[in-house]
Amino acid sequence: MTSRIGRIVLIVVGAVALVVGGVWIGQGANLIPGSFMTGSRTWLTVGLIVAAAGVVLIWLGARRRRRPRR
Repeated sequence: MTSRIGRIVLIVVGAVALVVGGVWIGQGANLIPGSFMTGSRTWLTVGLIVAAAGVVLIWLGARRRRRPRR
């Protein structure tokens, strides 16, 4: 991603995915009660995948662009 707006979008979407994945991990691990997801290993797994994808998106948006050699 080379445009500034595109990089910001990647970071924001990645941060949202990280937070949502964290909530799903907490519910799947029975740390956050009160939902049909509480205590379900499926939501723990889905949360781990979504959180990992969020980390990757943040990393892609935050890395510096290399300048071409001339």
